[in-house]
Amino acid sequence: MNDDSPLLRKPPDLRLDGKVAWITGASRGLGRELAFAFAGAGAAVLLSARSAARLEQVASAIREYGGEAEVVAGSVADPAVLDATAKVACERWGRLDVLVNNAGVSPAFVRSERLADADWQEVLDVNLTAPLRCCRAALPLLEAAGGGSIVNVSSVHGARAHERLIAYAASKGGLEMVTRTLAVEWVERGIRVNAVAPGYLETEMTAGLRDHERWAAALLGQIPMRRFGQSAEVVPAVLFLAAETSSYITGTTLFIDGGWTAT
Repeated sequence: MNDDSPLLRKPPDLRLDGKVAWITGASRGLGRELAFAFAGAGAAVLLSARSAARLEQVASAIREYGGEAEVVAGSVADPAVLDATAKVACERWGRLDVLVNNAGVSPAFVRSERLADADWQEVLDVNLTAPLRCCRAALPLLEAAGGGSIVNVSSVHGARAHERLIAYAASKGGLEMVTRTLAVEWVERGIRVNAVAPGYLETEMTAGLRDHERWAAALLGQIPMRRFGQSAEVVPAVLFLAAETSSYITGTTLFIDGGWTAT
């Protein structure tokens, strides 16, 4: 038998058996779907979010399925919560293979001159500063595992402007540069750092815009597919970047946006 093509016998897959993954913002929306997908792919999952009740619901479903899940409730903007989460990973598994920085907020949809300083600061704290702190907290555990993968959940607005979203766009644009810089700095440690940039998904965060006739029509007019995305359509890209199938990819952003065309 010709053995020139091992891919015939073992094609690439997205299994994460034996891996440990920390997913932030895991209580709802995309984070919830990621928690289920990572557990379904064989990973033990460490879940964090502000809502303890919702987190426990997600973890319970995973455990009933036969998976491993631990939870830490609290805001990623609180350094003490991040320290506590890293401690759980250390005590429970002694390692970490994947970090998914998914937690994010967008509390205001107003023109820049009307944006409250408090709203600006909240968005930057959660969407930009917190992911960097999570990366720092995860670093010793990733090194203990011999390397790993970080996937930051950015946004189509990290690269493409839209009115009334200056804080959100600035935070995601900053996250893109955090991604690329860490990719360069940590590559020698065996840690890959990438991002996914979803467009508008059917989640609680986008409900106000999707339910507004004028804004929904305007957004759909900029999406060639003429529909909003589903969280499940982003999950495979995150799994791909987390798994060994993407071993030669770092510092990259994958857009999952229906072909968004806005400038």
